[in-house]
Amino acid sequence: MQFSTGTVVGGKVVVEGVPLAEGSIVAVLSREPEEPFALSPEDEDELLAAMAAIDKGEFVPADELLASLRKYG
Repeated sequence: MQFSTGTVVGGKVVVEGVPLAEGSIVAVLSREPEEPFALSPEDEDELLAAMAAIDKGEFVPADELLASLRKYG
């Protein structure tokens, strides 16, 4: 898993600097045009560590997470 940024060009997301294989599944988080998106070096390290944990299978599936949240909601 990797973290990349991109720009919408002609209705398609163009990712800068990282080649993605045809058919790659990506997640897109959009922001308002004037809303900045920046991570501190510490935040980026934390995000990359979390992504590495997911790659190793160290995560709670979404359905289990949502079920546990409903118990306390």
